[in-house]
Amino acid sequence: MGKRILSTVLLWGVVFSTIWFFRTTGAVVLATLLSVLTLRELYQLLGGAGLAPFHRFGMAFGALITIAPWLHAQVGLPASAHALALAVIVFSIRILGERDPATRVEALASTVFGLVYVALMLQYLVRIVTPLPGDVVTPDGRLLLCVWVVAVAKFCDVGALLTGLAIGRHHMAPQISPKKTWEGAVGGVVVAAGVGALVAWLGRGTLPPHFNPLIGALLAAPVAVVAIVSDLIESIIKRRAALKDSGGGVPGIGGVFDVSDSLLLTAPLGYFLLGLP
Repeated sequence: MGKRILSTVLLWGVVFSTIWFFRTTGAVVLATLLSVLTLRELYQLLGGAGLAPFHRFGMAFGALITIAPWLHAQVGLPASAHALALAVIVFSIRILGERDPATRVEALASTVFGLVYVALMLQYLVRIVTPLPGDVVTPDGRLLLCVWVVAVAKFCDVGALLTGLAIGRHHMAPQISPKKTWEGAVGGVVVAAGVGALVAWLGRGTLPPHFNPLIGALLAAPVAVVAIVSDLIESIIKRRAALKDSGGGVPGIGGVFDVSDSLLLTAPLGYFLLGLP
């Protein structure tokens, strides 16, 4: 637990420092790096399950898909849908000569799945922080909205863990994640709502005027519920690969995928709930 707490504090320190000093560009770089490293671990898990995805080119396309909204706003490059379509073409060609006939379908499907489930989902963090012409939200306001999404999702994890350890009795999905309980899930949602309200209160004057603590708490609840689902999806993938953690790069937590798992579904949901263009 001590290593987990230390890693959590250090990760939040990196996030806040990068955003504070490098603002939007720093946030975009962080989101893209998170996407690439998560995709790397996902492809390793899928490879361990015998699906043979294309690792390196998949990661390259993943970076392009994730950063696409920022590139479109800055230099007018095509949107992510074009990058995803191009990736499907490239990998459809590659499976003809680079994969065993028995794994060609699995190789193509797992590679494209990774691009959609990781790169396209985390792209919504980039969409949230990228300023647009005629924007009614300031660049700093967009940064803070992104922090709100990440904080709600991750503190749901923390709340669920602590509540589950303290009073967890009823298992939520024992065949998927034996340690998760319904009590922990409720505690996670409550903590996430509190954090959502707190960030909204601390960000008053920077966030849009309508985004008050009540709205912050109410919107945090569905984001927290989806964060729990997102975490369960990662557990399903790890069970398919017969691994407990996606990696060992983050002491006390596991791999980068174990850090980003709850963000994969909450990033697009947060974007939609916030009503950003």
